[in-house]
Amino acid sequence: QVQLVESGGGLVQAGGSLRLSCAASGEIFSFLPLAWFRQIQGNQREFVARGTIGGVTNYADFVKGRFTVSRAANKLTADLQMNDLQPYDAGMYFCNAWEPIEDYWGPGTQVTVHS
Repeated sequence: QVQLVESGGGLVQAGGSLRLSCAASGEIFSFLPLAWFRQIQGNQREFVARGTIGGVTNYADFVKGRFTVSRAANKLTADLQMNDLQPYDAGMYFCNAWEPIEDYWGPGTQVTVHS
């Protein structure tokens, strides 16, 4: 079954850290970049970070220096280390992979940050 499943969300105090993980089932994902998006309440999903199979990473400006994305050696997981979390980072975080004929999304994992 081809799917993405996120884990690692939870509740953290402002300034704290969480590590999210995206588990990809399906060999197709070993050839695709894996990205993280988030949806803050009432807003559209926004890009957070991406890790390619070649080790190239991209980040949204608002997470640079705080978040780090990494791919496992088998390329089938993508972790998002989030440091110095702030209340404005709270929301649902989604794993994503895209190819021309399909846009894959996981169900999401909730991140809550208390001030």
